[in-house]
Amino acid sequence: MAQNYTPTLKNWLSLLLLILLWGTSFMFTAVSLESFSPVAIVSLRVLVAAIILTLFMYAKGWRLPLDPLAWAVFLLLGIMGNLLPFFLISTGQKDISSGITGLLMAFMPLATMILAHYFVLGESLNRFKVFGFMLGITGVVIVLWPSLIGAHSNLLSGLLILLATFSYAINAILVRRLPSYNPVVTAAGVMIISSIVIVPLWLWQDLPWQQSYSLKATLSMLWLGVGPTAFGTILLFAVIAIAGPTFLSYINYMIPIVAYFTGVLLLGEAIEWQSLAAMLLIILGIALTRKRVAD
Repeated sequence: MAQNYTPTLKNWLSLLLLILLWGTSFMFTAVSLESFSPVAIVSLRVLVAAIILTLFMYAKGWRLPLDPLAWAVFLLLGIMGNLLPFFLISTGQKDISSGITGLLMAFMPLATMILAHYFVLGESLNRFKVFGFMLGITGVVIVLWPSLIGAHSNLLSGLLILLATFSYAINAILVRRLPSYNPVVTAAGVMIISSIVIVPLWLWQDLPWQQSYSLKATLSMLWLGVGPTAFGTILLFAVIAIAGPTFLSYINYMIPIVAYFTGVLLLGEAIEWQSLAAMLLIILGIALTRKRVAD
């Protein structure tokens, strides 16, 4: 993608849709937890997405690879980019609001930046990146401070969410270091192998045929698989292919805002001044890390 490419209205609308899909996923996870366990949420997300992405892939005329190396890559990406973070987020959200989860997840690009310094050539830290990271860390501390001083007992849940950001960050590094394949084929393969790993565990642990589920939680659960996981993946690759990864990076500024205020407006979560301050610091930190250092 040329650096002088000017995004069109269609590009901006696609980006907005992707922000809404991913930014509201924490709210739908919160609703799903009313009836589903974290393992069930992970299983159904990847299973529904696997079906949709596989159908989309074959409709495009693409096919899954037979190379064992490809499936080893898919398995590793599935664990670090889907199974582990989905489980950590769902478990953490049992005690943390969807808005706070969205704020903590905004730390992901900063975690990726730190890991890239050590594992990706040409991604060295500079003074702006370091200062931006410190701003982001300060925002995270502000979010977790009530738990640190004992006002709340959800510190562990907050740490699980942060661990999910590092899982996503490791996945981002792996994507750049491992052999690459057609993006949609990779996404379908990742979801298929993730389903093979996690669905049997869900069936054995939860015995879902013996459970009862509310309609609201069930629809939210299905939407997580259809919207943020499957359609969001297709839209992600479309935006990158047309407008480039730099344009895509704008989502890092907007997703925590969408996540926080959808929780407030639709789930009745409380607005807290420290959370707003943390949001501002994390977003400013992300913006600062993108500032170029003069040669």
